[in-house]
Amino acid sequence: MLKRLKASLLALCMLATAPAATGQQQAGFNPIEAAKNGWSMEQGRSAAWHFAQHRRLASAIAALQPQKNGVIDAYVVSIGLDSDPVFRREAGEAAKVLARRYGAVGHSIFLAAGADDQGNGTPQGSPINLATALAAVAGKMNLKEDVLILFATTHGDPNSGLAYRDGDKGYGAIAPSRLANLLDDLGFERRMILLSACYSGVFLPLLTNENSIIVTAAASNRTSFGCAPGNDWTFFGDALINHGLRKPQPFEKATEEAISLIAQWENAQKLLASRPQTFVGDKTNVWLAPLEARMPKTETPKVGKPAIESF
Repeated sequence: MLKRLKASLLALCMLATAPAATGQQQAGFNPIEAAKNGWSMEQGRSAAWHFAQHRRLASAIAALQPQKNGVIDAYVVSIGLDSDPVFRREAGEAAKVLARRYGAVGHSIFLAAGADDQGNGTPQGSPINLATALAAVAGKMNLKEDVLILFATTHGDPNSGLAYRDGDKGYGAIAPSRLANLLDDLGFERRMILLSACYSGVFLPLLTNENSIIVTAAASNRTSFGCAPGNDWTFFGDALINHGLRKPQPFEKATEEAISLIAQWENAQKLLASRPQTFVGDKTNVWLAPLEARMPKTETPKVGKPAIESF
C-alpha cells in the first residue's frame, strides 16, 4: 500500500519535471512540500464530472441544519480520501455512527473518493472538497460553542500525511501543517479528530490544543492494518467506530476498548504494533460531557465483515 502511494508520487514528480514541461513545472514539483498546501490534481475528468461534483457538494452543504443557540451542537465531517472501496465503506459508516452518537443528524457531511459523473450522490472525497466542506460547517456553527468531529480514512505517508487518490485520475495529499492551518484558520476551537491511516501520528503535534481530542490509527513511524480494498473496515475503524463508539460508554472507555482490540488482532497475526495515539486536551470535558450525556442509551449492531478476517 505504501509502495503504491510512493509510486504514484514518483510518477507525478517525473511528469512535472519532464522536458516538455513549461512554467512552474520546469522548476520541478515536490509532492511532499505541495502536501503542506493540501495539493490535488485531477486528470482526464470530463466537464460533466466536475459539474456533478459541484452539484453534489452544494447539495450536501445546503442540507446542513443551523445550530441551536445555548446548546452544544456537534457537526460531523467524514471523508474517505482514497477510492479503494474500504475507505468509502468505513467513512460512510463512521458518518452514521458519529452522527447518531453525538446528535449530529442534519449536521453531517460525508465525502468519498471514487465519485462518478451523476449529479446525485456522495461528493468526491478530495482535499479541495474537504476544505470547502469544513468552511461550510464553520459557517453553520457557533464556533465558540459547538464542536467539529472530523473522521478521515485513507492511506498515509510519514512525510506527506493523508493521501488522496482516485484510481489514475485524482492524486494529492494533506500534510499535518495543512490540516492544522485549515482547522485553525476556520476557527474550530472545539474539535475531535479521528484519523485512520498509516503513520497518522505525524498529525498529533500540530493538531493538539486544550480544546482538542485527537485519536490516530498509528504512531508517526508505524503502519496501521486492514486497508485491503475488499475489506469493510480497517483495524482502526472496526475497533473504534464499529465496536467502541457504537456503545453508550464514555469516549475514554471506547478508545481504551479500541486500542485493546487492535493490539489483540495485531498480536494474533504477529504484526508490528501500530501504536494508536490519543490526546485529550484539558478543557475538552466542557463540551464532551454535555454531548455524551445526550447520546443514545442503546448500542447499535455492528455492520460489515470484521477487519481481522482479511488476515
